[in-house]
Order: sequence, then structure tokens, then C-alpha cells
Amino acid sequence: MKVRSKVGDDSTSSRIISTPIGKLTLVASPRGLQRVIFGARKLSQTKRARTKTSGHLTQAERQLREYFAGERKKFSIKLDIGGTEFQESAWLALKRIGYGKTISYAQQARLVGKPKACRAVGSANGKNPVAIVLPCHRVIASGGTLGGYGGGLAIKRKLIALEKDFSAAG
Repeated sequence: MKVRSKVGDDSTSSRIISTPIGKLTLVASPRGLQRVIFGARKLSQTKRARTKTSGHLTQAERQLREYFAGERKKFSIKLDIGGTEFQESAWLALKRIGYGKTISYAQQARLVGKPKACRAVGSANGKNPVAIVLPCHRVIASGGTLGGYGGGLAIKRKLIALEKDFSAAG
């Protein structure tokens, strides 16, 4: 999962999409999706980069639209992300949380084999470069409160509610 292309270099490109939670900026390299950024950010890009990354951006946009329509429960987008070994294990654990479900930071820490690392998984989740795709919004505090979220607590609430609504309907 190591990042091979730096976000914003001449091999990456981006696309801004509108969603029910506001605008998202998607950033991809020729190897896969690198970032889901809350809000619209204009990033410089070359024509060559747009051509080489357009398939990843198109796939990410399509899968996110399906997710927001309740038609997609898991993402199959190729990723080009990287972090420390611990961060990557925490991010991969997010894929194991079922659609419409939530777990605590303590439960996530147990999933990565570090039961005392609750704060560390919270920190790793805060650095998750592809929020929603790797669903860190599904992790809440042990007492049932939401904890933090890169897109803000209002967006975290909306994502959890969206999944619960579609889970109840289907």
C-alpha cells in the first residue's frame, strides 16, 4: 500500500464530485485512488496525468455514487495509499466493518491485534486518506458517542444514518 506518486505531482489528477454530503475531491495516480478530500480543491494536473488516471477517477466516482444511492455496500476501487505499518493495518481493518454497522475504537484495536491501542487506531483513522472508501466513519467511541471525523461530526452522522437507512430498507 505504499504511496508511489505524491499527491499533486505531475502523475496525479483530481476530480470534484457533488454528493449528498457536499463536494468531494478525488485524487488518483496511475496506480489507483490516493485521496478522498472533503470539499472542493482545485489541484494542478497535466493532460498526461488526466489520461493515465481517468479510469481510477471514473471508477471511484461511479462507486461513490452507487454508495450514496444505497446500491453499493463495499468498494472495489484500486488504491494507491500508504502509511506506517500500523496505520495500514488499522485502515485494512476498516474494510471488515459491515455496512450499516459500527464498532468502537477498542474493537478496532482488537481487530489489528493491539487491544490497548485505542488512541492509536483513532489517530490512524484520522489520517485515513480515502475516507468513505475505507469506512472510518463506522468507528465510534465505546460509550456510543461519535468521536472525531476528518469531514466533521455532521458528515459522520449523515454517513452512519445513510447506511442504517439503506440497511433497514433492504
